[in-house]
Amino acid sequence: MAEAYIVEAVRTPVGRRRGGLAAVHPADLGAHVLTALVERSGIDPAAVEDVVFGCLDAVGPQAGDIARTAWLAAGLPEEVPGVTVDRQCGSSQQAVHFAAQAVLSGTQDLVVAGGVQNMSMVPIAFASRRAADPLGLTGGPFAGSEGWRARYGDAPVDQFHGAELIARRWGITRRDQEEYALRSHERAVRAIDEGRFARETVPYGDITTDEGPRRDTTAAKMAALDPVVPGGTITAACSSQVSDGAAALLLASERAVRDHGLTPRARVHHLSARGDDPIRMLAAPIPATAYALEKTGLTLGEIDLVEINEAFAPVVLAWLEETGADPARVNVNGGAIALGHPLGATGARLMTTLLHELERTGGRFGLQTMCEGGGQANVTILERL
Repeated sequence: MAEAYIVEAVRTPVGRRRGGLAAVHPADLGAHVLTALVERSGIDPAAVEDVVFGCLDAVGPQAGDIARTAWLAAGLPEEVPGVTVDRQCGSSQQAVHFAAQAVLSGTQDLVVAGGVQNMSMVPIAFASRRAADPLGLTGGPFAGSEGWRARYGDAPVDQFHGAELIARRWGITRRDQEEYALRSHERAVRAIDEGRFARETVPYGDITTDEGPRRDTTAAKMAALDPVVPGGTITAACSSQVSDGAAALLLASERAVRDHGLTPRARVHHLSARGDDPIRMLAAPIPATAYALEKTGLTLGEIDLVEINEAFAPVVLAWLEETGADPARVNVNGGAIALGHPLGATGARLMTTLLHELERTGGRFGLQTMCEGGGQANVTILERL
């Protein structure tokens, strides 16, 4: 049976909105991790058969197939192609899935997967809303679709309402969310102080560490914020941060490992994606996790570490309630509430962190999942070697 191995995984520090990476062209952010990936793995870059990157809002500096542009901006061989993927927030996790599937199928042996996003430069939802205004196509991607309206009516389709629906459905209070958010910051600060991210992070100039975690945040400060949706429970403190960054992984077949003298660090044990209610939108990690565990025969008790993207605190809290997972094994180094969520890069960033934390702790299995626009979720299970 064919295997898909992860040989190397790197990321930039995650920059805050208008922070140290805000002025860096997305192609240069991507080029930075691609250069580091090639150098650290020691591969001949001409042997890479494809570069698969995730990126949302592919307009302006993120347009034109950023996977290809980043590879060329890194000065790497022109004969290597690139393709850009959009599965919303799970785009670079899906990029890893496509890369792994290419290797598992035997059609390719050495593939780079990752993602990049500069949200300071290209604001969230720019492609679906602001860029559509000059064309007279206002109202977002669903406006004007008779089929969509016949099925889902005029219900608001946005992440904030989706998060509120989850909080309401699972009885998650604002205080629950703020307690979780505070713990995310505390875990991220501890991880930075203990050097847990040092091996996976490639500094960009003077930016050497993640800019998002707030050492001075408190429950009182969080409680003073206004909700995003009037009368709701979601505040900025309980939401993922607008961020900039990039991450990349090298996937290889058994033949590539042998021919190039590579040392695999983990194998892709399982990959899948599932869909759920697109209005509630963000609850899909729950059925997606159940599906993945059923397919593999694993239990959550056998999963040593979990990375579930902290798009909003209720996403993780509802998942924890439904799965019964041990919170001590989930997002142990903090999540997007503290570390940030550079949309197209987050999936690869989470997998990079998951791999390194499995190695640090000696764990065997790690599970990654994230909620995505359209009510979708990817699940990847890695087995450390």
